[in-house]
Amino acid sequence: MTRALVITNPAAARTDARAVTAIRETLRAGGWTVEVQATARPGDARRFAGEARDAGVDVLVSYGGDGTAMQVAAGLVGSDVALGLVPGGTGNLLAGNLRLPRNPQAAARVILGARRQAVDLGIVDRVDEPHYFAVCSGAGFDARLMAATPGALKRRWKMGAYVLRAFAALPHVRSARYRVTVDGTAHELPAALVLIANCGELFPPFWRLRHNISPADGWFDVVTLAADGALGSLAAFAELFYGSWNGTSAPGRRLWFARGRTILVEALGISGQPVQLDGEVCGETPFEARLLPGALSVIVDPDRVPYQTAGRG
Repeated sequence: MTRALVITNPAAARTDARAVTAIRETLRAGGWTVEVQATARPGDARRFAGEARDAGVDVLVSYGGDGTAMQVAAGLVGSDVALGLVPGGTGNLLAGNLRLPRNPQAAARVILGARRQAVDLGIVDRVDEPHYFAVCSGAGFDARLMAATPGALKRRWKMGAYVLRAFAALPHVRSARYRVTVDGTAHELPAALVLIANCGELFPPFWRLRHNISPADGWFDVVTLAADGALGSLAAFAELFYGSWNGTSAPGRRLWFARGRTILVEALGISGQPVQLDGEVCGETPFEARLLPGALSVIVDPDRVPYQTAGRG
């Protein structure tokens, strides 16, 4: 009999206890043994996942946002325990990139199918412990935006909270000088934003950063965006949006792209810039992201996964 632990983050998952009950009862109706644990403080999800892994649990179900999912994933790296995702946070970008249902009961039914997909993870070593990301990490504008967006605003407006804050912050955007080292080759360039993408969609399913990015291709894709002030920022984002929509994303006056497996980001001539990993602010530059190919087994709906898994290269 399949054993599952549902780890829920009440601070991130805004729906009531009925959602947790729906997940639990759907899995039990499929013949699974299910327990539920709720986090109360930072680090709980990672600890619960590690304990469940050591106890022989077959599937860990994360009900919360991307931050909760990555905490659970941190406890599973290097094991054959599968991660099931039930979206319940602000962005839910990993679930969106995998086309998983937002409805808790529907997501639980996908988990019952237990069809696994190995996906790549990024790892960033910090003073406290290694941190992981599955969608993207970034330095500069995006990390400042996430740090400045209150939890209450995110709970009320979800991704709209970031959009509102972003428009308000555009007049204050300024590029800094960065050194971005990709697999040992250094590049110095101006940027307001340095993004390391593991998934292709930053606003699933509406905006794909580039059309050849997937979380199972064995690569990071790096993009930097140079912008100053509101008009420069709007022009830079328009250039990025236009390229993603017409499928011709390419370097331009404001954009720079690269692909690699080890990315070191350093801010030059200024104090450290804030860093985010899947929406969670995690210290400042410098930071190095390393790719862990196929490090996480995620349960997916095989009929809806929007990318090909071949071609790790």
